[in-house]
Amino acid sequence: MTPLAIALVLISALLHATWNLLLKRATNQEVFAWWLLASAGAVLLPMGALLLWRDPIVQPGWWFVLGSIAIHILYFTLLARGYARADLSLVYPIARGAGPGLVPILGVVILGESIAPAAVAGIVMVVLGIFVVHWWGRLANILRDPLELLKQSGTRYALLTGVTIAAYSVWDKEGVQYVHPFLYMYLLTLGAALGMAPRTALIYGRSAIALEWRNGWPAILAAGMLTFLAYALVLTALTFSRVSYVAPTREVGIVFAVLLGGLLLHERVGAGRLLGSSLIVVGLVIIAVSP
Repeated sequence: MTPLAIALVLISALLHATWNLLLKRATNQEVFAWWLLASAGAVLLPMGALLLWRDPIVQPGWWFVLGSIAIHILYFTLLARGYARADLSLVYPIARGAGPGLVPILGVVILGESIAPAAVAGIVMVVLGIFVVHWWGRLANILRDPLELLKQSGTRYALLTGVTIAAYSVWDKEGVQYVHPFLYMYLLTLGAALGMAPRTALIYGRSAIALEWRNGWPAILAAGMLTFLAYALVLTALTFSRVSYVAPTREVGIVFAVLLGGLLLHERVGAGRLLGSSLIVVGLVIIAVSP
């Protein structure tokens, strides 16, 4: 990875962890998720229109946009449900850990990418670090009942979120070859907001939607902008870097999430989370110096 790609991914990771913190703090996470998409779609409409005028989409670009919209509707719905049922320090590591575990495999099998041996070691270390952050101190329980966590709804939603992360990482790697990255991100943001609107209104009603806006509109607007910018930076990095490297590297956001959880949500940051964070950083360095 080039220094520019590394910088883009690191900034994206910090922004990503921050908007996840805002989502977790929401009163109604699913409504908040819809609001952040809708607000970003409205605020950035002039930019989206300008980009569409300057860089018209050619086929098969529209198919990739539509596919990404569908995947991101699932992503935001599953992520919001996970945070509604479990802690940030539980959902974030599992979701962000399952994604990069699958992406390199998909990158090789579907996109025909090659991975240098050193990068393989770095990817393994990043994934290992993510799981150490979560699993440390619970080995005995896992050995007694390996399926215990799968019985928790928050964990199941986190794992499913990880599957969508792997899916959109590989799908969007191809999509940005046909569509300007920022236009691509805007269209999937607006499309996901429109796609989630009927279901959000039907399940929660106008009163809940209005209440969420009144109680947290500054956080909603901030999360909307952070969500857009965080993924737009990743999409930009994907235009000149391998998805097998970019996707695992951005998981350094787990370190930021652990720190934010400890400092702002008063979650316990023990030896396991510190060790896991260190493994992630070492893995990031290995990936960065890989050819």
